[in-house]
Amino acid sequence: VQLQASGGGLVQAGDSLSLSCAASGNTFSYGAVGWFRQAPGKEREFVAAIRWPGGSTTYADSVKGRATISRDNTKRTVCLQMNSLKPEDTAVYYCAAGKTSRDGVLSDYDYWGHGTLVTVSS
Repeated sequence: VQLQASGGGLVQAGDSLSLSCAASGNTFSYGAVGWFRQAPGKEREFVAAIRWPGGSTTYADSVKGRATISRDNTKRTVCLQMNSLKPEDTAVYYCAAGKTSRDGVLSDYDYWGHGTLVTVSS
């Protein structure tokens, strides 16, 4: 499985941004695709995940109510819509995939894409 994240950029606080994760290669019939982020000097942390095949979603408390994760099975993409962005959302955002039942556990994800940088100015 190859993953490619895109959509990052420089935005102002309060703005919205949509990140996209495109999958290619072999895929699997169950598991999850998740978004993680890593701010400068901090550890990588869970943001959101969407499960296969059911489509249930999970969010970190820090983005709950401001983020929506969705998928397009035809295009094999997973999107993360972020609203009301805050400076503390500034980070490199990564998408990952894995045959996991623990959505927020970083080590359960086997496949990672290169990150996309999101910078939120105050």
